[in-house]
Amino acid sequence: MTRPLKQLRALPLRSRLALLVAAAVAVAVAAVAAACWVVTKTQLDRQLDNSLRSSQVDERYLSGLYNYCRGTSSVLPPSFTGYTVQLVDSRGTVCIEPNASVLSVSSADIAVADGRKPYALHSTKAEDGTRMRVYTYSLRRATPPSGGTSGQIAVSIARPLSEVDKPLSTLAWVLLVVSGIGVIGAGAAGLWIARSGLRPVDELTEAVEHVARTEDLTIRIPVEGEDEIARLSRSFNTMTASLASSRDRQAQLIADAGHELRTPLTSLRTNIELLARSDATGRAIPPDDRRALMTSVKAQMTELASLIGDLQELSRPDAASPGPLQVVGLHDIADAALERARLRGPELTIRADLTPWYVRAEPAALERAVVNILDNAVKFSPPGGSIEVELRNGELTVRDHGPGIPAEDLPHVFERFWRSPSARQLPGSGLGLSIVARTIQQAGGEVDLRPAEGDGTIASIRLPGAPQLPPEH
Repeated sequence: MTRPLKQLRALPLRSRLALLVAAAVAVAVAAVAAACWVVTKTQLDRQLDNSLRSSQVDERYLSGLYNYCRGTSSVLPPSFTGYTVQLVDSRGTVCIEPNASVLSVSSADIAVADGRKPYALHSTKAEDGTRMRVYTYSLRRATPPSGGTSGQIAVSIARPLSEVDKPLSTLAWVLLVVSGIGVIGAGAAGLWIARSGLRPVDELTEAVEHVARTEDLTIRIPVEGEDEIARLSRSFNTMTASLASSRDRQAQLIADAGHELRTPLTSLRTNIELLARSDATGRAIPPDDRRALMTSVKAQMTELASLIGDLQELSRPDAASPGPLQVVGLHDIADAALERARLRGPELTIRADLTPWYVRAEPAALERAVVNILDNAVKFSPPGGSIEVELRNGELTVRDHGPGIPAEDLPHVFERFWRSPSARQLPGSGLGLSIVARTIQQAGGEVDLRPAEGDGTIASIRLPGAPQLPPEH
């Protein structure tokens, strides 16, 4: 059983479908043909039995046959056309026409003759081997033949079963031929249907092979209808479009990262070459210039480290969570971020009003997002300016008094590596707000920037609340 299944699985899909269709049709046709044959046989048998039951032999014929068998008369009456008639007594003695083939007497016939059964209906064989259908009935209630005793004679009327067998044989051959034609037609139709139905699958296979061979993600499969094949084609088109978009974003990320890395690397190489040339030639660099060079090298290294960290953060898939989510206090994270912001902008006045609010997020990622928001406020605040930070009902707002963001730039502030023209001279990679948006979205919140009244910008982070954990004892 296992071997045929393996051989079937080895066939092409369209061949398997054609075979399955042909097999299913063959089973159905065989069942219908068998049912038709059985019903027809039953009906023919019933008609033959009814014909025998309704056939009453003429009394004069019975009397003449009985007297002929006893030897009291040498003259036979005319034969009962179409039937074989014989008389059976209670001892099983048979009386039949001279040229007729004697029917085998059964116990049922004797039981009818001696009055134990009113009639008998069965199949038997004649002496010449002909299969016969026999109906035997008693003469107890009829006028017995001359010299006979009432109740001791039974009449057996028989007709050959070939009257049923021949039509059934003919019907069997007809059904066999028709079934064979039907199965062959079903196999051909199944193969045609399989080829037609699997044509979109062939197109899909060719498209997949083309993509695997050429890495061309622009190919699309025509979609027709709303069936499963259409859904599969539509899903494939969506997948290739997503892959193409992902590859484009990856290429853009690499290009943008290379562009952003070029500037600090160029500056760092220039400064290091100046220091190396000074040591090689023995011409000392003035102390003030040397300190400036070292400060610039440290700043460029810090910028490179920050950029690499941002790229690592963005290299994770969008659906991947940076770490396990925990219930943390947004006010505590904001307070820690404020301490770092005050160190980076010591000349600024930072005022905070934080109401306790608990959220479910990854603590380190959320703190980094808040730090990035505060860094932007520190970066764009004028010297001696102020920053207002407020946390109310799950919304953290950071307001600065800098130059603000033009309305045409607001839709782009969360894009990777995007920097407004006014910010290109300031340190940064253009990845900070992109990381903020990603982190807040993973925590189920929202973030946006909007112009403040007067001057400056308001950054807003909204996060859904979480049940406060009980304090540990």
